[in-house]
Amino acid sequence: MPIEKAVVAAPAGLHARSAAVFVRAATDTGLPVTISKAGAAEVDARSLLQVMGADFAQGCEVELSVSEVPLADAQWLASAKAALRELRDLLESQGAG
Repeated sequence: MPIEKAVVAAPAGLHARSAAVFVRAATDTGLPVTISKAGAAEVDARSLLQVMGADFAQGCEVELSVSEVPLADAQWLASAKAALRELRDLLESQGAG
């Protein structure tokens, strides 16, 4: 399963506008992306309510992953890794803010 770690850069964390930007980007990947932080269960990164409810504050390290990736399909796996890198970059720039 592909995984990327990121640090939330948005001043308000993933709340309201920043969460909406992130969720839209996660949904646009077309993949079952999840996001989690230490000590908490992963949530569906395509769900605005779940992302906002998980309280990802500024400076919080998160883990992005894609579940249900057919590991035998190298092209699909490469696409999933690229999508996670883009989401990581979004979180670490203030583009989600």
